[in-house]
This record gives sequence, structure tokens and C-alpha cells, in this order.
Amino acid sequence: MLPPGSGTGIFIHNSPKVIRLLLQGCTNRPFYHIVTRAHQSRPVIEQLGSYDPLPNQHDEKLVALNFERIRYWIGNGAAITTPVAQLLGLAGFYPIHPTSYMQAWRNRRTLGEKEHKVPEEPQEKLEETAS
Repeated sequence: MLPPGSGTGIFIHNSPKVIRLLLQGCTNRPFYHIVTRAHQSRPVIEQLGSYDPLPNQHDEKLVALNFERIRYWIGNGAAITTPVAQLLGLAGFYPIHPTSYMQAWRNRRTLGEKEHKVPEEPQEKLEETAS
């Protein structure tokens, strides 16, 4: 029998599956499909959901996930990329990813800095005009 690295295709067939995001949109309008692939350059095995990162008219980012099939692929040993793990954590299917905690912490910190940085110039101008 030939070794897997000899170009027989056995390596790709037996390679681990990965649940990842697949870009389907364009530069200014990204849209992602959540898919299972055997290798990055191989065709998609199954589409498991979709993710629209741009907020819609109701200020919502849309995510559609097929939890039953995701559970199946994870049970079969499929790896999950970091962006998909973040989405699954926010959906409540997985534990929340540490980068999601860090992003929330940064957002709270910048919001707090903006609240403490209230401009005092208009009050001084009001006092000068009143005197």
C-alpha cells in the first residue's frame, strides 16, 4: 500500500474535518456560510449555517445555525475555528470564547472613558457669556 503523502488522495480523505467560515459576500458586503470542509482547498462537505456580520435595519447581526448537524460533526471529531467558536459561544452552544470576554471588556472600558471625558468648554463659555 502506498503511503498517504504519495499523492493517492488517502491523506485528504482521512484528514480531519474543520467547521469554518466561508466568505460568500464581496469586499464591502461580507456574508459567511458556516461549512464543514476536509481541507481549505477542498470542496464544502456540508453547510451548517450562515452569518451576516453587518447590522440590518433593526441593528441586528443575523446568525443561522443547524445545531443538530454541528453536534454531529463535533461528535465525529471535526475541529472548530476560532470565529466559529466565538459564534457558538455567543449562541449558547459552546462556552463563551475568551476573546469574546476580552472584546466586551475593551468595549466597556472605551465606553467608560467616553463618559468620563465630558467636555467642560461649553460650561465655561456659558459662564463667560453670562458675565
